[in-house]
Amino acid sequence: MADVIDYKIYGEEMQVVEVELDPGEGVRAEVGAMLYMEDGIQMQTSTGGGLFSGFKRMLSGAGFFISNFVNDGGGKSHVGFSAPFPGKIVPLELGKLGGEFICQKHAFLCAASGTEIEIAFTKKLGAGLFGGEGFILQRLQGDGLAFLHAGGTILRRELKPGEKLRVDTGCIVGFAPSVDYDIQFVGGFQNALFGGEGLFLATLRGPGLVYLQSLPFSRLADRIVAAANFGKRDESRGVGGVVSGLGGAAIGGAMLGNILGGRDNN
Repeated sequence: MADVIDYKIYGEEMQVVEVELDPGEGVRAEVGAMLYMEDGIQMQTSTGGGLFSGFKRMLSGAGFFISNFVNDGGGKSHVGFSAPFPGKIVPLELGKLGGEFICQKHAFLCAASGTEIEIAFTKKLGAGLFGGEGFILQRLQGDGLAFLHAGGTILRRELKPGEKLRVDTGCIVGFAPSVDYDIQFVGGFQNALFGGEGLFLATLRGPGLVYLQSLPFSRLADRIVAAANFGKRDESRGVGGVVSGLGGAAIGGAMLGNILGGRDNN
């Protein structure tokens, strides 16, 4: 049974979730996600259930350790958690979602104490090899609140039975266990080579809830790296151009000096 917690989300693009804890209540979070904690909050970092639990989280893309924040004081107290990159924080009431939700690695931010973070193997070999997230996803289990983080704008879709949605593999935040997850080849020689979406798309078939993100961190990182490399090339060209120009000016000046000197001698 998960603790019943209250919360507020602050900000627009770099959001913070503030969790209010009554005495004895707690929340667990990824290591490094805590922004602040008030008096009365005690932090306890552990594997969350032994070495096996730590290794399971590592397989799902999370950290080996997890931090628990418990209110040991005599009144209400607050602890805040921040998003790691621009995007939105998504609150999930697991009790209203059947007690279970599957999400991509690195999406989990924090959850009420009593929530279990397990690994979820993809059911199909193709989805595991080419689905962008590997064989393993994260499975959140419990009846309390959990918070996910995703990049850019968040889209919430409720798929009807049999309804299919094709999605860029990195743009999936999470989905209900009732949703069938698979991958599909984009098709077409030009699409595969020049479409810019990769060779495969993820297919989600309802019924069930799906969350999508417009800016996966991997896409943001690729753009930053590409821009940094482009800047380095421009800088190198600029320095080379300046050196070349100075060298040319020096050679031209020497030649002009020799010519003038020759005229004076004559």
